[in-house]
Amino acid sequence: MPNFAYIVKDAKGARVEGIMKADTLDVAIDKLSKEGSTIISVKAASEGAFKGKMSLFDKLMLAIYKFRTGVSLKTLVFFTRQLSTMFSAGLTLEKAISDLEREETNKKFSKVLRKISDDIRKGYSLSESMEQHPGVFNPLYIALVKAGEVSGTLHTVLDELSDYLEKIEDTRRKVMSAMAYPIFIMVFLTIVVWGMFYWIIPQFSEVYSNFDADLPGPTLAAIAASNFIKNNVIATVFLAMLTVFGFFLIYLTDRGRYLMDAFILKIPVIGQVVTNSIMSKFSRTFSILMTAGVPIMDTMELTENVVQNAVVEGAVRKARVMVKEGYGVANAFRKTGAFPPTLLQMLSTGEETGDMD
Repeated sequence: MPNFAYIVKDAKGARVEGIMKADTLDVAIDKLSKEGSTIISVKAASEGAFKGKMSLFDKLMLAIYKFRTGVSLKTLVFFTRQLSTMFSAGLTLEKAISDLEREETNKKFSKVLRKISDDIRKGYSLSESMEQHPGVFNPLYIALVKAGEVSGTLHTVLDELSDYLEKIEDTRRKVMSAMAYPIFIMVFLTIVVWGMFYWIIPQFSEVYSNFDADLPGPTLAAIAASNFIKNNVIATVFLAMLTVFGFFLIYLTDRGRYLMDAFILKIPVIGQVVTNSIMSKFSRTFSILMTAGVPIMDTMELTENVVQNAVVEGAVRKARVMVKEGYGVANAFRKTGAFPPTLLQMLSTGEETGDMD
């Protein structure tokens, strides 16, 4: 069933954006009209808009969509924990989410919760309702909720998902804290270099101009760069911004992202911190998916989409292909050469004992 991106105004006049599934465009429009929404725009979302092979334009639009509709991990952690507690206490999902929506201070997330509550009231499952908001709930989140619905252990899955998200958030904070000093040094050095070109080198340039001597090529290049920066401050700032935006566009391409992610992993100190963070997220994600009863191939695919590093994603993808061809899980990951011995040993032990979670 195809996806359709829509922009409507609800009964209160609030602008609502989202993604819905429907057989045809007419069915999507009819469904929105019956909900009492004023339709602004409804169009087919490209097949690669939220998964699979995406064009550069699709990736740029997805980045913008997530920025406009996404919520912080901290907000999502709090919501999941509260929903788990309220559902375990006996409240219906519709009632629990409706109560959380009224208490939510984030306007973006409040609209999302209102739509989810309405969809559940109309007969949709929780996972189906969340699928309409890919900028908020990623495939991993939805897959775990769906697994809980199928197995009848949604309250347990929500509780485990809360713990998982809290650990991911804690890891994120530790990584940011560990990287703060190296980033500060890099920014400080950038400012120092800029200051040298803007203030110090021009003073030396005046001294050199009083001598009738041939200057070395590097010195002449430094003086020329200094003169350009000093005489074209606005152009220099614009060029710097353009360079950053250019790197962002390059990062959106598959090849560019792979090269940049590989470079990050090789940076002293920062690379090790990032690697540890990725492996921590990988092991926790793999564990919670297996615990929830998600099949191994689906687990590997979802884990691939969570690690957020093209090098490791490629390694997981290769391992998934090898497992499909008959290799053992631990052996497949070992052959990629991208995973540390400790993690491989844990996978091997789990595979031998039949306890992969």
